[in-house]
Amino acid sequence: MTPVEVRRGDGPLVLGLPHTGTFVPDDIFARLTPLGRTLGDTDWHIDRLYDGLIDGVTTVRANFHRYVIDANRDPSGASLYPGQNTTGLVPMTDFDGEPLWLDEPDEAEIEARRLAWHAPYHAALEAELTRVRAAHGVAILYDCHSIRSHIPFLFEGTLPDFNIGTNNGTTCAPVIEAIVADICAGAEGYTSILNGRFKGGWTTRHYGRPADNLHAIQMELAQSTHLAAESLPFDYDPEKADRLRVHLKTILNSVAELAASLGGRS
Repeated sequence: MTPVEVRRGDGPLVLGLPHTGTFVPDDIFARLTPLGRTLGDTDWHIDRLYDGLIDGVTTVRANFHRYVIDANRDPSGASLYPGQNTTGLVPMTDFDGEPLWLDEPDEAEIEARRLAWHAPYHAALEAELTRVRAAHGVAILYDCHSIRSHIPFLFEGTLPDFNIGTNNGTTCAPVIEAIVADICAGAEGYTSILNGRFKGGWTTRHYGRPADNLHAIQMELAQSTHLAAESLPFDYDPEKADRLRVHLKTILNSVAELAASLGGRS
């Protein structure tokens, strides 16, 4: 199993998919608890949800599961949300705070996993962003995520449907943040928030450098928007998904159209 799958397009937009992979090496899988073996914290069906929404897009997808190592965490292990419950570079608990491991990996193993899985994913993502920027003068990373809408361990109440993260406006041009927020706010029947509980993970914060013509924005979708239920077996709901895809298509195409105005070349 290769750590990362890249599909190259000729447009200015790159989709990051760090949490849709479900591959776990056998030796690691054997050390997960029965709960861990359900792989419950996957960003279920997000690759399917975004597939075919925009022509010319580049996608970079991690094939490995986040329990192997989380491709959207700081490789140093530093917390993205100090003082709040979260999961780490290799999560020791699931999103409900329940233990994942019969035998927890030590620091040496975590570093080995980082080199084998995390590093190749980000090498591929950085290479594609560099290629796209060279071709267009600008590259825009849209990082695709989903999560259950009710997780008391991580946040109070019910999560909005669209959770837009730009690390408080630092990772992309204001016009990108504004157009995405406006589309989400105008999506009938959906709720949205900008830089709420999820402000953008390490990927968004690391690559989002507007001064260098690299822009990044994270979209965390509540799984209730496209799943039949937010529990096993986490089935895709085509009717829900089709309604949502209308708005996602508008977002992606609107963001891509901004490239020329952001110092890019048409």
